[in-house]
Amino acid sequence: MDYLTLVTGNKIPVIGSGTNTFGKENRDYNGNINGDTTELEWAIENGYRHFDTAISYRNESVVGKAIAQSGIPREKFFITSKIPGSEPYNSNEEEVKKAVNDSLEALQTDYIDLYLIHHPWDDLDGIVAVWKTLEKFVDEKTLKAIGVSNFKTKELDYLIEHATIKPAVNQVESHPGHWNDEAIQYAVIHNIVPEAWGPLTRVSDEAKKVLTEIGEPYHKTWAQVILRYQIERNVVVIPKSHSRVRQAQNLDIFDFELNPEDRLKIAEL
Repeated sequence: MDYLTLVTGNKIPVIGSGTNTFGKENRDYNGNINGDTTELEWAIENGYRHFDTAISYRNESVVGKAIAQSGIPREKFFITSKIPGSEPYNSNEEEVKKAVNDSLEALQTDYIDLYLIHHPWDDLDGIVAVWKTLEKFVDEKTLKAIGVSNFKTKELDYLIEHATIKPAVNQVESHPGHWNDEAIQYAVIHNIVPEAWGPLTRVSDEAKKVLTEIGEPYHKTWAQVILRYQIERNVVVIPKSHSRVRQAQNLDIFDFELNPEDRLKIAEL
């Protein structure tokens, strides 16, 4: 596994597992929570130690259960969760504190490696107020790092101007057809680690054909080519799979490097 260094000095694995349909009936995002940890167990067996969940996913407890049952020390894992950018979570300091403490309890841990504001909302001062409360948890070492998700330049500029602790991460949509270069370049310039959610989603058949051709000399799949491209430009990736085999394939990207010509072709998709 490779790692990037957050502004806090902590290390983040460049690949994590998404979880937003894990532990739910019919593997449906809106399905009832059934507590099934099968996919999480496979991921841990495959070598994943970075897991990304959120309050809005409703399955923090499933992620916490799988990690607790793994027998692997907590400090070997990197756990990300997120507080919604909506009421009641963003309404006052007490609601923010309750959200963080509820996440800690559900995840069966006394600290969270990375805690994100899941979405911005149309109140920049309100965003800063939530952030100031999260900063207190960092000071207490309950949250090791804090960051944001789906933030654009305007929101990040305002937050950085008023924050004591700079955002460690901005997790954004990034995949072929929408690499989101502007957001990623902004993050890099400001020493914020960019993360890609849904890195293997919305890939057109045409893009898959090009990526498959690129992958053939490396003996890699189109998905592995995408993930490799992202980490080569210092983007953390959060793929998700309900297949034990594909989970393993998504981790198997550290034994090759894309040549400049291939990177250019991928960038133009």
